[in-house]
Amino acid sequence: MLKVKVYNQQGEKTAEKDLNPAIFDVKVKPAVVQQVVVALRANSRQNIASTKDRSDVRGGGKKPWRQKGTGRARHGSSRSPIWKGGGVTFGPTSDRNFSLKINKKVKRKVIFACLSDKVVNEKLVLLDKLELSKIKTKEFFTILQNLKLRKKSVKAEPKKNDVKKTDKKVVKSKKEKSILIVIPKKDEKIIKSAKNIDRLKVTNAGSLNIVDILKYKYVLMPVESIKVIEKTFLNK
Repeated sequence: MLKVKVYNQQGEKTAEKDLNPAIFDVKVKPAVVQQVVVALRANSRQNIASTKDRSDVRGGGKKPWRQKGTGRARHGSSRSPIWKGGGVTFGPTSDRNFSLKINKKVKRKVIFACLSDKVVNEKLVLLDKLELSKIKTKEFFTILQNLKLRKKSVKAEPKKNDVKKTDKKVVKSKKEKSILIVIPKKDEKIIKSAKNIDRLKVTNAGSLNIVDILKYKYVLMPVESIKVIEKTFLNK
């Protein structure tokens, strides 16, 4: 049985949680993961590029000039693709379909595989609970600092041989860890408190998706979210 440490909001270890092997101990198949991600991205693609062919362009009903005797090339319409203002040949149209089929079982299996990968690489952080007294970004940021998922910016003096001389201090910005917060149900206090924190996203456990799990390095969730994941994805 897989076991993961459970922390409180102060960053202290409080217990260990036995994880369901049907979700958190699934073998990762990179080829299948790549196939599902490509399909998801294709299904979310919007068909916004659209051009008009010669039948859609306004005008061009009258023949520009008579067929013979002018010395010029013969033309039947000024809306021909070779004319300025004419239609477009082989351009993108609005009736294109980018959607790809994904089997529900395969999609669920990949979600489990991605969560299993987080467990193996120790990127899954469990909390006994995640609650805020009010909408406060500073309070939520403190929780992340307690869990060592966020660090303060480091200030340093500019180097002597630097080309640009300045009296001001230079702030070295470290690349923060990207975090996916998985909450069991909608909580406005958490959502609004986390809104201004960079490289962080809050999502519901019932709508967990593969792209978010892969995009963010760490997954942070309260123990209650695991029950929602089991109820949503295992009982289908």
